[in-house]
Amino acid sequence: MPDSIRQIRPVLSAVLLALLAATLGACSGGDFGRTRADMRSDDMHRWLGAEVTSSVGVTPSQFQLTDEERQLRDLAYPMIEPPLSRPAWKSVFGDYKPLPSPWRQKIVFDRTMYGRTLIDEPHRSHSSRYAQLIEDVRNDITRFEPFFASAIRVIDLDRKRNASMARVSALSPRERDDAVARMQENSLIIQWVQQCLEQRISSYRWALERLVIQAPDGMAADADRLIGELAAQTANPPVQAQPPYGRAVVSKG
Repeated sequence: MPDSIRQIRPVLSAVLLALLAATLGACSGGDFGRTRADMRSDDMHRWLGAEVTSSVGVTPSQFQLTDEERQLRDLAYPMIEPPLSRPAWKSVFGDYKPLPSPWRQKIVFDRTMYGRTLIDEPHRSHSSRYAQLIEDVRNDITRFEPFFASAIRVIDLDRKRNASMARVSALSPRERDDAVARMQENSLIIQWVQQCLEQRISSYRWALERLVIQAPDGMAADADRLIGELAAQTANPPVQAQPPYGRAVVSKG
């Protein structure tokens, strides 16, 4: 029996080492809170366009994404994905998934979900909950300008695209449909982000109110100030998308 045990031990050690290497390999693809490297690709957010158009009954464009359109989608996703919806321990395993657009009839916004998740998750102290709220709001403020700067460029190019179609020789119906669908995609993605920002502000305020009731702290003033700053930016964006998807998006300035 001792000889058998000695023979089994090397095998178990090899198995454990293999499992450990596989686990480390899975984690090496990305830091906590980030999608693994092997889950990323240049067009990983292309699905955003197909989702918004199909959700309103429009056939998605078959055109390839331009660099500006790809950047718009890359910058849109972090503002569309609800905060605290992807726990860090899952993110290292590529817990990335498409999200339904707000035009899906069954989608119901729950402004309490963020606050309940923030409060219910284990924290060392109530101040860490305030810190998480402040970090989430500050991240949105940081993302705001790059996204809308990209949106302005995409809209400007879409205006030129729309104006040039009348002068394109032998424009086929398929080409026209794809061009129109792409412009609608871009407009709807911008509207999607705007709606998500409004929802986030509502969620942040609900969470802050509950934190103040449960654990009053001086950090509440900082959180309230940042939420107000994000709300002011959202109420007056540099790009104003019109609610009906078929209408043009207007750029201010």
